[in-house]
Amino acid sequence: MYIMSVIHTYYYKSPLGSLIVGDHNGELCMLDWQYRARREQVDGRVSSFFNARFEEKETGLHKEVIRQVEAYLHRELKSFDLPLIFAGTEFQQRVWKALIEIPFGKTVSYLELSKQLGDEKAIRAVASANGANAISIIVPCHRVVGSNGELTGYAGGVKAKQQLLQLEGAAQQTELFG
Repeated sequence: MYIMSVIHTYYYKSPLGSLIVGDHNGELCMLDWQYRARREQVDGRVSSFFNARFEEKETGLHKEVIRQVEAYLHRELKSFDLPLIFAGTEFQQRVWKALIEIPFGKTVSYLELSKQLGDEKAIRAVASANGANAISIIVPCHRVVGSNGELTGYAGGVKAKQQLLQLEGAAQQTELFG
């Protein structure tokens, strides 16, 4: 008989909104907005990918994630040092790894990100993978904007995206926020 693995979850009420922190065998598999659109889809994808069930139980990793996120939100930390594990297709994982390379305080457009990944025609697939990111803030999908500098959709809401970019002093801030 095969036994499913477990993703330990913890609910963290950040200043920007409620987040679900997921620990799969000591690696962060989820830091996602609790009330996002497609919550069930994301949970299903993560659970299925790891053949795991969710269980609410705080772990040491949860505490470290929250410590680092709070330090980031207080402008005391610009990059994270956490073990990450991604639940997605090979393409999605390539996009998420590219997101991590976007420097603190910088933004890129979906088109620029598509070009970096080697196919500017994949812009919709890149945008879709960006939207499927289950490790918000740490995998900084908030640093991706429309080609005209416009803030586009964000799982935590456009207001949270704006707050994160303002916190970072994003290079295009004056264009983005008038």
